[in-house]
Amino acid sequence: MKIIIGFIVLWPLIGFLFNGLGRNIWSKKTVAYKATGYIVASFIFSILAFINIQEQGAITVHYFDFINTANFKIPFDLKVDALSSLFLLVITGVGSLIHLYSTAYMKEEEAPHYARYFAYLNLFVFSMLLLVLGDNFVIMFIGWEGVGLCSYLLIGYWFTNNTFNYAAKKAFIMNRIGDLGFLLAIFWLIAKLGTISYSEVLTAESLAKLSSTDITAITLLLFVGAMGKSAQIPLFTWLPDAMAGPTPVSALIHAATMVTAGIYMITRANILFSASEFTGHVIAIVGISTALLAATIAIKQNDIKKVLAYSTVSQLGYMFLGLGVGAYSGAVFHVITHAFFKALLFLGAGSVIHAMHHEQDIRKMGGLKSKLPITHITFLIGCIAIAGVPPFSGFFSKDEILEAAFAKSPIYWVLGIIGAAMTAFYMFRLYATTFLGQFRGTQDQAHHLHESPFAMTLPLILLAIASAIAGAIGVPELMGGHHWLSHQLVPILGESHETVLSHQTEWMLMGISVTIALIALIIAITIYKKKADAEPQTALGRFLYNKWYIDELYQNAIVEPLNKFAGFLKEVIEKSVIDGAVNGTGKLVQYSARKMRLVQSGQVGYYILFMVLGIVLMLVLWFNDISILRFLIQLTQKS
Repeated sequence: MKIIIGFIVLWPLIGFLFNGLGRNIWSKKTVAYKATGYIVASFIFSILAFINIQEQGAITVHYFDFINTANFKIPFDLKVDALSSLFLLVITGVGSLIHLYSTAYMKEEEAPHYARYFAYLNLFVFSMLLLVLGDNFVIMFIGWEGVGLCSYLLIGYWFTNNTFNYAAKKAFIMNRIGDLGFLLAIFWLIAKLGTISYSEVLTAESLAKLSSTDITAITLLLFVGAMGKSAQIPLFTWLPDAMAGPTPVSALIHAATMVTAGIYMITRANILFSASEFTGHVIAIVGISTALLAATIAIKQNDIKKVLAYSTVSQLGYMFLGLGVGAYSGAVFHVITHAFFKALLFLGAGSVIHAMHHEQDIRKMGGLKSKLPITHITFLIGCIAIAGVPPFSGFFSKDEILEAAFAKSPIYWVLGIIGAAMTAFYMFRLYATTFLGQFRGTQDQAHHLHESPFAMTLPLILLAIASAIAGAIGVPELMGGHHWLSHQLVPILGESHETVLSHQTEWMLMGISVTIALIALIIAITIYKKKADAEPQTALGRFLYNKWYIDELYQNAIVEPLNKFAGFLKEVIEKSVIDGAVNGTGKLVQYSARKMRLVQSGQVGYYILFMVLGIVLMLVLWFNDISILRFLIQLTQKS
């Protein structure tokens, strides 16, 4: 088992080294086979590990000591248990499909850049696997930083475009802000407990050593890290800009990997978060606020990828709402279903963009239903799933979060229902504008419209099937199921508590949720099946179209003042003070040397005079050292 777990992580790393070091050697066909094959191999090994866990329970494998001192040790241990095994399947499974899709989507790239792209993609999967498998917070943090680096590289893949470079830097910097919180939490745990291993930190004994202030501070700092990585208010604006990268990258970042890291981390440390009610409320409030904010923005976006990007931010908000109200299994459930239908939607969008020759404005699309039949039907399944319409997967996971929110506070549920209605509306606005009605593009685009190649449509079909049936792992007992996922996570989350809601209340909540979603999607199809949105005319429309002007707010309130302060440090402090002191010292030495050299006149009489004066001075000091010292002390006391 040690070898299997090791190779789950090593296959993507080998792929990174193979493609990265040989980017100027290998053909595109070789790169495609190798890069995809390594991730598929990791997926197969993940299946074997999952089966083993079902039979034998959690396994921790020790490889070496990452840090080993007399008083502190950080082992490099990998852990496969009920939680990490699920994430392994999602990361490697969806990752394999995205790699396969990329082989066709990126075929126009030159061979060295093609290899560079897949090297980054392999490294991304390696980092995410390390994050998930690490058995302590430091190994998790290494993977955490790795996916941040890879997101920078992939978002800025087309580095000749300065706009894309800016988006990559934005993602990198905003993630670093969150990572600082995570790092401080790790230091706090080390200071208080002397360890960061899950088996030692996440126990009742360790909790007893921490005060309520410690627990609240540590969990809030961990949540700051999650806010950056999982794009929550206020650290969410990098994620829509991440659309600068190739579309498969968007699918990988937004679906099964990077953005779910925060949910994984909080679920892993659930015993800590459950001990702080205040942190739970903060997470729930930030989550539902993010869900609503992003949903309002998505309603008015016209870039097909931007709509999906803000949709991701909104769905992540729902996951954090679930975490905040204690529905950890519901949040993980939504991570899994979201991985399928969001990867499907992004890859479907990539198929549309491919057919439209890189056009992303949905106002220039329409009528693609007949031209792209496979893309159309799979995209429709993704829209139905994310809208929460039964029996597709999104219904079960979103409903579980909403019910838990209702049990915690009806206000959370009402806000969640509003967000769900907006989700159904903007997703079917996107669907109707893109696929229904008449084609609104150019004649040249219409002439070249065609379905994507098999390497792109096969992942769409498989993800569509998963989006339709994945809800089966969490069918509630109310509907005759046994909620396999909840039972699967018992070793991590403990026995689930009995719901405080009656069956009648649960049926009522489900009915309201589904009814509102159906009404919203019908309205959207009715409005947009024949026309697209024009430029917003109302103040509210422009406000939403411009994304609440949050980017402008950050630019004016944070970026520009920091740039001015940096300019002040550069021009005044560095040049005048620091450089001035350094250069002034040199000039003082040069000036002193020029004056002192005048003493060297070459006249022996002057030399003898200076020698005599020096001897006299030394004698005076020798015989009067105590008097001189007493005089200096008196001067000091007077001053």
